[in-house]
Amino acid sequence: MSATLNNHSTVEAEPLGRGRTGNRGGIPTSHEQPEIHPNSPHISTHHQAVARIPVSAPKGKAGTRLLIAIVVAAVVVCVLLWQRARTFRQLAATTEAMATPTVSTVKPQPGPGQLEIQLPGNLMAYTEASIYARTNGYVKAWYTDIGAQVKEGQLMAELEAPDVDAELRQANGTLAQARANLDISQLTYNRGKDLLATKVISQQEYDQDRTGLDAQQAAVRADEAAVQNLTVQTDFQKITAPFTGVVTRRDTDVGALINAGSNATSSSAQELFHVARTDILRVFISVPEVYSEMVKLDTPAFLELAEAPGVKFQGKVAHIAGALDPATRTLLTEVDVPNGDGRLFPGAYATVHLVLKLANAPSVIPINTVLFRTQGLQVGVVDSTNIVHLKSITVGRDFGTSYEVTSGIDANDRLIANPSDSLTEGEKVNIENGPAGK
Repeated sequence: MSATLNNHSTVEAEPLGRGRTGNRGGIPTSHEQPEIHPNSPHISTHHQAVARIPVSAPKGKAGTRLLIAIVVAAVVVCVLLWQRARTFRQLAATTEAMATPTVSTVKPQPGPGQLEIQLPGNLMAYTEASIYARTNGYVKAWYTDIGAQVKEGQLMAELEAPDVDAELRQANGTLAQARANLDISQLTYNRGKDLLATKVISQQEYDQDRTGLDAQQAAVRADEAAVQNLTVQTDFQKITAPFTGVVTRRDTDVGALINAGSNATSSSAQELFHVARTDILRVFISVPEVYSEMVKLDTPAFLELAEAPGVKFQGKVAHIAGALDPATRTLLTEVDVPNGDGRLFPGAYATVHLVLKLANAPSVIPINTVLFRTQGLQVGVVDSTNIVHLKSITVGRDFGTSYEVTSGIDANDRLIANPSDSLTEGEKVNIENGPAGK
């Protein structure tokens, strides 16, 4: 029976005799090998033909080289396996990172503590009046033209009314006659009173004298009233300024026939002058209902006019209507603007800026953070674990590149800039230029 060695040589195994010892086949041994019988009960069947062949270990440089080669090969295999595992882990991490979108975030900025709204308005004189004649006549002369500054009570024009003058003279004559008759009645009454005491006249004659005196007194009073009325009409021939202001219109000239009254009472009445007080101007604006609660008396305001670019005319809220207009849902508000230098003119168009104080300052976010969804306007918010949450917001003013947000977000929220349309609730994201979870 033969045994196979590493050098692929075969060695014949000779059977060992009972009790024999020695070196057979050139194989050294230091111990006696007992003879093995095939029928021995202590030996298993597959070991019966096996002979123990001791082999000596390699010696010298060849053995050392072989040992080194085995060690190097084992190291190389270990390194290759480690590199392969490392590459696999890196590939898995890269795949996971590429599958998770990377986003940049911004935080809401605090908005201003006050709100400025712009509303259109027309400048009006603080007080203005159309001046008509209170008596018929002809224009005798006028003394003030358009643009003239007038004082209260200043003479502006004079009328001629010959018929009124004649009536006044007649009324004065009638009054003089009535007073003379009154004197006669007074004397008659006094004499009758004395005669009645001596029973010279009867009681009836005395009563007639007394009632005659009363009638004459009443006639004098009536004539005095007529004279007073005509005197007032005569005074109406002088047209005076009702208040201090400026003449904005003159619609008459010398010799023009003037009919008493106004357009409301007579279709033939003609306006003589139009006077306006311009040292203070009024501007009436309609404030939308959403801002109505913030408008208070003395709220600061300023005006801008196209003819004076860059100039702000300061004013303030002077009067506020106590109810909203049901047709427009607006609040009528009056803004007064000082105009001592006369630079502003009534009738001009102006843009009124109201500066309203806010109880709670809103947040301002960039417009590129807003998602337009069927649920309304939303923003993507990243929490501390880099999980996306979609929040619905309510916007106020549109600043063009940003929105004013009145509700829906907190000041410390991290909003996703330029979110994709496929952004969903609970999605995992990476933060650009920042480690995960921060």
